[in-house]
Amino acid sequence: MAYSEFTLSKVREKFDLIIAEPDNLFAEVSTIEPSQILQTFLKENLNLATAINTEKARSELIITPILLEVRRNFNFQVGFFSGTEFNVDNESGLNGYCDYILTASAEIYEIRTPVVTLVEAKNENIKAGLGQCIAEMVAAQIFNQRQGNNITKIYGAITTGTDWKFLQLTDKNLSIDRRDYYIVEINQILGILSDPFQVKVT
Repeated sequence: MAYSEFTLSKVREKFDLIIAEPDNLFAEVSTIEPSQILQTFLKENLNLATAINTEKARSELIITPILLEVRRNFNFQVGFFSGTEFNVDNESGLNGYCDYILTASAEIYEIRTPVVTLVEAKNENIKAGLGQCIAEMVAAQIFNQRQGNNITKIYGAITTGTDWKFLQLTDKNLSIDRRDYYIVEINQILGILSDPFQVKVT
């Protein structure tokens, strides 16, 4: 078994998760204005990405630039990993490749604690990515604990680039925000993605 084989029901049962679905989980998070660099890039490439309409195009032309903006905003002290193998517990199925991993560590050659945010790219079906993203969040929690870094919250996102669904894991409690965010709300998207790094970046 690997991350991609988990469904919502499988991950809930295997890891005894208590799942809640609040209406607006990140209502208190401050928005962040996108830089001129990101605004220009999205203006030039958003229509191209949606016209090609593949996961690869959406990842390269929308998702990656947004995540790199978060890294830029924290003076490149955020670790960014794309398509990286993250094998934490093979017996539990917590192994395989993650689309994106963000860490509160400046190291770029090796995934180091704390692993804070996991992002899964999907071409169209966000719901289909829930189990996979949650399994990766559980893996990050275990990985951090093994390294003696017991951060309280792990963040997750499933996105098509234009649509974003955010999650948060605290101990066994998983919250799935009922609200979806859209690319026109880039200020809110950047705010949520940046929130876990406000006090954790070293």
